[in-house]
Amino acid sequence: MEKLISYPISVIYYLCFGLTLVIFHPIQWVCYTIFGYQAHKKSVDYLNFFLTKCTNILGTTYTFENKESIPQNAPIIFVANHQSLFDIIGIIWHLRRFHAKFVSKKELGKGIPSVSYNLRHGGSILIDRKDPKQAIPLIKGLSEYIEKHKRSAVIFPEGTRSKNGKPKEFAQSGLKILCKYAPSAYVVPITINNSWKMVKFGAFPMGLGNRLQFIIHEPIAVKDFPFDELMVKTEQAIVQSIKN
Repeated sequence: MEKLISYPISVIYYLCFGLTLVIFHPIQWVCYTIFGYQAHKKSVDYLNFFLTKCTNILGTTYTFENKESIPQNAPIIFVANHQSLFDIIGIIWHLRRFHAKFVSKKELGKGIPSVSYNLRHGGSILIDRKDPKQAIPLIKGLSEYIEKHKRSAVIFPEGTRSKNGKPKEFAQSGLKILCKYAPSAYVVPITINNSWKMVKFGAFPMGLGNRLQFIIHEPIAVKDFPFDELMVKTEQAIVQSIKN
């Protein structure tokens, strides 16, 4: 019954979603080209605000737990499980004060209004998952960027999205580089729940009435632990709070 009801609602949602991307693409260009980073960052924040509002059409809500525990004025490495693109729009809007930059696959860097432009110009990096060597200097550069400017990087160590909520194996290499070149950073694990239910029927129709939950766990200072121990703590914190 949910799938049947979702068809007309999903059409309305996609119209609003697509229109938002198209409208904000030139807005981003003007902000970045004429006014610089801060204006562009604001435009991206509000792009994602409106994208989250589009999902309200589907009955989607977002909850972020323990935001107040995230350190201020320090580089942050957000590490999260990955279930859908709605993980990203939720993080960008609700954690906007941390200037989140993403480690993304290069395919997203072209062809998507607003999204591709932001990935290319907003400080995120685009890596070729088939060429790990190419990714190393890019991730190193992102590490140095967040270390210098006290901003944040977001990495999904599973690499690809989970289609049923069950976590995939966490890869270490990207996070290890981030920690090595941002030594004053804090790793902040985030568990994301129910995001996969938005696309449980595929891209169309959408899942209805989902409560997306983002649980922010205790920050871990990079300097306080050997990387192997930090990785175990991070993965355990995330996985133990995943609800299928």
